[in-house]
Amino acid sequence: MSLEEYKDVYVFAQQVDGEISGISFELLGKAKDLAAALGQKVVAVLMGYNVKGLADSLAEYGADKVIVVDDKELEVYRTEPYAHGLASVINEFKPEIMLVGATAIGRDLGPTVSARVATGLTADCTQLDIGDFPLVAIPGKESEQKHNQLLMTRPAFGGNTIATIACPNNRPQMATVRPGVMQKIEPITGAKAEVVEYNPGFTPDNRYVTVKEVVKAVSNTVDIMNAKILVSGGRGVGSPENFKILEDLAAVLGGEVSCSRAVVDSGWKPKDLQVGQTGKTVRPHVYFAIGISGAIQHVAGMEESDIIIAINKDEDAPIFDVADYGIVGDLNKIVPELTESLKKAIAEK
Repeated sequence: MSLEEYKDVYVFAQQVDGEISGISFELLGKAKDLAAALGQKVVAVLMGYNVKGLADSLAEYGADKVIVVDDKELEVYRTEPYAHGLASVINEFKPEIMLVGATAIGRDLGPTVSARVATGLTADCTQLDIGDFPLVAIPGKESEQKHNQLLMTRPAFGGNTIATIACPNNRPQMATVRPGVMQKIEPITGAKAEVVEYNPGFTPDNRYVTVKEVVKAVSNTVDIMNAKILVSGGRGVGSPENFKILEDLAAVLGGEVSCSRAVVDSGWKPKDLQVGQTGKTVRPHVYFAIGISGAIQHVAGMEESDIIIAINKDEDAPIFDVADYGIVGDLNKIVPELTESLKKAIAEK
């Protein structure tokens, strides 16, 4: 493998039913930073059926070029045709970096493709940088340190440590990235990208799954990743019934209620509302952490919030280490009083 043949930062632009997934725009934003550091371009790989019209939206969010793989076999996501398509793109165009969203689709597609193109993959990354590997040159072996490597950071050992991983000897350098971690850029109105149509050919075989029917579930649960204000509760709230005071506070602020893993494990709230390493990564303007101790697994999912307000009776709770404002006391008294004060303040405006 000649590493010099590989260039540019590629993003798998996931789409479902003709709509680009939000994680794709987030990855394009990060890809622009990585590409700038390398002096390279950002390339989006758009796969599906009758999807060429989506190329302009990818250009608006940072793609310099869009490779469109359009085929009837790609109308609905299936592992085999999508893996064949993306692996063929990698073998043909030779990207230096390949980013995939850590969605249900990406977590299936990424490892399959990395195995086919004989490279490594770092899963569920929370940070991506360009730098040296090893991070610090080994004394006497400074000449062996490699530069301009993709440094992929992710929680490890249950979130108890942070690992930074590189793939110095194989290309592309592949990573899946959790939704909500990276920030998309402000759209560039009217931006256009070079569009390249590429089809490696799809011949169904015994590894092709046949989709008989797609049943779309209707959920009444809000997407907490889009919320500007989150009122999040932990085990310290005490009971599922006690979440009513958090719901009242959220209603006054026009926010949504979320929770910690302990709450989900107790059956008080559905997993769709869970914030944390095994839940969702959120970045609201204001995040209330109420009755939440602040375990590293939870903090990993909300530490990028603009303002963090913690309410806990334990003054030594780790959540206060990341909070911008902290209140030590009984949440059963503090939260209702805060709600009433906010109601009055809003009414007086």
